[in-house]
Order: sequence, then structure tokens, then C-alpha cells
Amino acid sequence: MRTHRRWGAIGLGVALALTFLVLVVLGTVPPPGAADGSTPSQGSAAPAPPAWLHRLGPGELPPQFVLFSFDGVGSHEHWQRVLATARSVNAHVTGFLSGVYLLPHNRKESYVGPGHKPGASAIGFGGTDEEIRTRIEDLNAAAAAGHEIGTHYNGHFCKGMEPSVGVWSADQWTSELDQFFGFLHDAATKGLRVAGNMIKGGRTPCLEGKFDQLLPVLARRGMTYDASQVSDGLAWPEKQNGVWAFWMPLVRVKALTNRKVIMMDYNLWYAMNKARDDPARGPEFTKITLDTYRAAYQVATAGNRAPIVVGNHFNDWAGNAFSNAAEQFMSEVCGKPQTVCATYSEVIEWLRLQDPAVLDSFRALPKAQVQ
Repeated sequence: MRTHRRWGAIGLGVALALTFLVLVVLGTVPPPGAADGSTPSQGSAAPAPPAWLHRLGPGELPPQFVLFSFDGVGSHEHWQRVLATARSVNAHVTGFLSGVYLLPHNRKESYVGPGHKPGASAIGFGGTDEEIRTRIEDLNAAAAAGHEIGTHYNGHFCKGMEPSVGVWSADQWTSELDQFFGFLHDAATKGLRVAGNMIKGGRTPCLEGKFDQLLPVLARRGMTYDASQVSDGLAWPEKQNGVWAFWMPLVRVKALTNRKVIMMDYNLWYAMNKARDDPARGPEFTKITLDTYRAAYQVATAGNRAPIVVGNHFNDWAGNAFSNAAEQFMSEVCGKPQTVCATYSEVIEWLRLQDPAVLDSFRALPKAQVQ
């Protein structure tokens, strides 16, 4: 049976209260540069680090991090929506780019997915040169505003499109990444300002993969995180094979008779109606998704304060139900006290400042569970 992995409590608060005595109010992540999102002029002083970016003192609670992340990120319309929403609440997001979206259709045979024929891809390619120019402009605008670009690899070969990413070896992952970075390098000649050394992590297609094969490949490249593995409940990141593992949470969805679902748009959609496109049910699906996000935020904030990963795609599924939910949730939580809507690399920067024993104490707490 196929596992649909994408596309595809209060008592804990008491435990934290015994561990930490003082609650420090922390701000949200400011975009680097001017208030309008522009970057500082050459020669100007570097912006001051945000107030939350420091080593915790005795008694301090960690920020409640929320990581909004989007897979594929090939849609101009969705970039415009997300950038506007994030700017309005000083949020930073992460876009996991499918490398084939930088490859024009007339050059598709340049891509050879491991074990596949030249020009094969489950998600198509980048379209026309004009479409790719627009995509490059969107990626540049996102990076300039302080958002992070990571990798979603290339051909999106999930289980059933064998050999799928779920069985790839380290050599096959190496080939896939070599091609991804090659597409980035080629796009630089067309104006892309997202360099290879800016790509610090990624998310695998359908959250599939042998991570003992993949993670060492990332570490050898100097990459710092993976965002693909699933945790039952909200959990703190941990180091595996030299990189940080950020967990996709499996949470109860009250509207689905408390069924546990990976908190990602496609998984929620599949659990609701087997991923059938029914725009008439869009408002219903938005409410269910938004209620799930709110419940996860409540239990994490009152419990172990683990970072909340909101996993989405740039999609129009069910009348934009899931895009609407993510953008509304971003508008609701990113301005809250003690809440930081950040990129993966920003959270890692914070993690590196902390006493390892303090981080271990967070991981020792029970995972936050939606009840």
C-alpha cells in the first residue's frame, strides 16, 4: 500500500515552567534591509541581528519558530501572493526549488534522472525561455527579501515511478544534486542571483528516501539540513549524519475523526477526499487546514516549543484551499509575541548559539501532540 506523504499539553507547559522561569518577549524576523524590503546599499552598515538571535540565558524560553516552506516554487502567481503576505508580517519563508523548472522544455533531454531516460520528469520542465526569465526574477526577489531557496531536487520520482527516490543510493543522489546545481549555474548566465553556495538544504519528493544514503551526501557538499523526515508530533531538530533533521509533523485532525495526517497540504487533501479536485469544498478544506495549523501552534507554544513546520506547494488544489489556509495562518501568527517566522537556515543559526545541553533538554520533553 502506498503511503501518501505529500503531493503526492498543557501538562507539557508545566514541565517547561519548571525548567524555565522567565518568559522573554521576542520579536518576529525583520527582513534584511529597508522597511520596503529593499536590500541595503553598497557600503552601508550591516543590519543589526534580530532580538531573538542570541544564546538563551537562564530561565529563557525559546522562540516559537514557525517555518513556512513551499515545494516546487515555479509559479509566478504564488510567489506574488506569498511575498506580499510575508512582507506584511515580517515573515521569512523557504522555497524548495525543483531544478527542472530552470530547464526549458526544448532542452529537457539535458536532464537524466537516476535510472530514468533522458528528458523524463514527473513534473514537466520550465516551459519557455520567457517563463524561465519570470521565474528567475521571482527567485531573485525572494532571495533579496531575505527568504531562503533550497532544493526539491529535479524529476520528482515518487514511489510508482521506479526507480523512485525512495530507493536511490548515495551515488544516485549525488547525480541528482550535480544536475540541480548545474541548472542553477546555467541560470546564472540568465541573471539568477541564487548561487549554489546559498542552497543549504532541501526536501525530497513525497518525503521519500533512504536517509542514511542521502544525508551524508548533503554533508559532504557542505549543506546543513534536510526537511523530509516525519515525526509523530512536533519535535525539535536533531543532527543526523552531519546535518540537521527538521521534522514534518504527524498530527491529529479533529475534523477527520482525529485521524493522524502529515501536516502538509497534499496529505491533508488526500485525507479529506482522496485528493479529488472539488473547488466547491474549498472553504471547508481551508477551515479544516487552518484549524489544524492553529491547534499545532497552540500545543507547541504551551508545550515543548518545537519549531512548527508548515509544508505546502505552490498549488491551486480545491479552489486554492491550502494556499489560502497557509497565507491566512502566516498573517495570524507571525506578528504574535514570542513567535518567529523564519527560514531553516535562520533557525540553524539560532541553534548553533545555544548550549547543547539546553537543546538536549528540549528534545527530552514529550513531543507536542494535537489532542
